[in-house]
Amino acid sequence: MRIMAIDYGDARTGVAISDATGMLTGFTAVIPSRKSQSAAEEIGKLAASHGVEELVVGLPRNMDGTEGPRAELCRAFARQLEEITGLSPVLWDERRTTVEAHNILHQSGKRMKAHKKNVDAVAASLILEGYLTYRRTRG
Repeated sequence: MRIMAIDYGDARTGVAISDATGMLTGFTAVIPSRKSQSAAEEIGKLAASHGVEELVVGLPRNMDGTEGPRAELCRAFARQLEEITGLSPVLWDERRTTVEAHNILHQSGKRMKAHKKNVDAVAASLILEGYLTYRRTRG
């Protein structure tokens, strides 16, 4: 089963898709878009072309677990994705994924300026990896 994780952002949205077994991250991409509808439509096309059966949308929470305005934007985006794909997205706590993504890119020798191009895809990969680990360990 292919699973797609999404790190929704204002200017760029990171996407990571698992391999066919649903065990590993296989494909990543960044969708540049400032309009949620355009990003959702592109994600819908990717989901269809890759045979995605499950969507996971990163839900930004504050460190104390509360939700702010950004979380509501992600919930609204998840509703758009459901309308377009017919798949009901799982909302996944994405606390610190962007920070971790920057650290990974920095440790790999990427300059900060180059992070912008890749950080959203790396963050989506981290969301996907967390979700895949959860699926493997829950049962």
